[in-house]
Amino acid sequence: MAGRKSVVLVTVDCLRADHCGFMGYPRPTTPFLDRLAGESFVFPTAIAAGVPTYYSFPAILASRDPLALGREVMGLAPEEKNLASALREEGYATAFFGAANPYLSAQFGYDFGFDTFRDFLDGDLVPLSSTEGTALSRSSWARNLNRTLESVSHKIPGMSAAYQELYFQYCQRRAAHAPESLDRLRRFPVADVIVDQARTWLESVGENPFFLWLHFMDPHSPYYPTEEALEILGENRLTASRARYLNAYWNRFDLGKKRLSRYRDQVVALYDAGICWVDAQVSRLVEVLGRFKRWENCVFALSADHGEQFLEHDGRYHAPRLTEELIHVPLLLRVPGVIKREVASNPFSLLHLAPTLLAAAGLGIPVEFQGRSHWKQIQEGTAWSGPAISECIAGCTNPFLLDQRRGARLLTVREARYKMSLNFDTGTDFLFDLEADPVEQKPLPGAAGKPERQRLLEAALVHLRKSGTRQGSEAYLRARLREICLNLTNATAIAATRAAD
Repeated sequence: MAGRKSVVLVTVDCLRADHCGFMGYPRPTTPFLDRLAGESFVFPTAIAAGVPTYYSFPAILASRDPLALGREVMGLAPEEKNLASALREEGYATAFFGAANPYLSAQFGYDFGFDTFRDFLDGDLVPLSSTEGTALSRSSWARNLNRTLESVSHKIPGMSAAYQELYFQYCQRRAAHAPESLDRLRRFPVADVIVDQARTWLESVGENPFFLWLHFMDPHSPYYPTEEALEILGENRLTASRARYLNAYWNRFDLGKKRLSRYRDQVVALYDAGICWVDAQVSRLVEVLGRFKRWENCVFALSADHGEQFLEHDGRYHAPRLTEELIHVPLLLRVPGVIKREVASNPFSLLHLAPTLLAAAGLGIPVEFQGRSHWKQIQEGTAWSGPAISECIAGCTNPFLLDQRRGARLLTVREARYKMSLNFDTGTDFLFDLEADPVEQKPLPGAAGKPERQRLLEAALVHLRKSGTRQGSEAYLRARLREICLNLTNATAIAATRAAD
């Protein structure tokens, strides 16, 4: 056991590939990872299997297509075979520390296989959050005046937009109390809190091989980075008050792209500072591993669940869509004692990440995994075959609502050059030549690219025929039973609350 390689997986929420220095980003967001990339395999085209988190992580952790168990199953099924459970069966100590992402919780099956599972959803160490758009609440006359103005504004042509702007500016500049600090605004534990927890756990492991999974939320909206990270990037002008204003403005849905673009660069600076802080804390983690003499026998991987939109395709945040800024994620893999080679530019789906990590550690791969190891090709510097497929359900922005899970499927088939996007709600398909059009603004005409269109449509058909084949399986039934029990528990709690009221 002492000779076996340990495995460390770091995932960063909302981390775009093109905002990392080792992927060509000019701003110094990832100085440590840039140095680490010099001794690591860097994947130029790593592709998330789904967007957002609840569609991406079944592939990352359990090597399973997001919709393989049907639309209604979210997360992992109870006791579904995954990277952690496979390693624990091999005698590894296993731990997860995540920064309060509600979809990476025991409720969604992610605790299976972990000796230690800490998601921080109990509120511990999570700073207080503030209201981004503070309402008028200081006096009844102010509320009555606001209602009157709002009512009148809807009756006069052109006045509604003026009222919305006036009300927003008043809430932000006059009605809201000045925030004490960025720490008081933040909604998630910062990366150093997660690394501190990991360090304490590593001290208890001893000489045993281990699997450690850390999930950071620092780049996630609302964008409230640490003051230290802003200072590193030279963005000290972005004070707590300014950051709150920018987040509230960016979250407005009464504005079009032109007006939102006014503050885009400042919002991106807040986002980049979150990435910068993750980079600094990954450096701390590696230092801890070195101090414990574990780094040189440790397989290390860093990736993301999905990217983030900053008005590309008129989008913000990371709603279920499959554009490049959302599905193209960074992937860095370091394996001690292995000669680094250039990784093929073929798309690497994160569906294959778990089996590849197991193979790199010299371990067997569970038969339940749908992905396959590419470790041999990575070592040899050769390409692999097959496209990367991503999927999600259109409009499912709140998976806690069962009806939202039953929408139409979105599907993309991604090759190195060509990408097919299918929308099963509208019945449309678009083919993009990413070499000529890397930002996906000009789909090829229907008569163009017929061989590519046929090839990608055939790959989509094969995927769809396999999709849902596990619906009705034992894993599916366990997941549906869990859902029913949770719904009954919630209904009982609501009924008890109403009775007590």
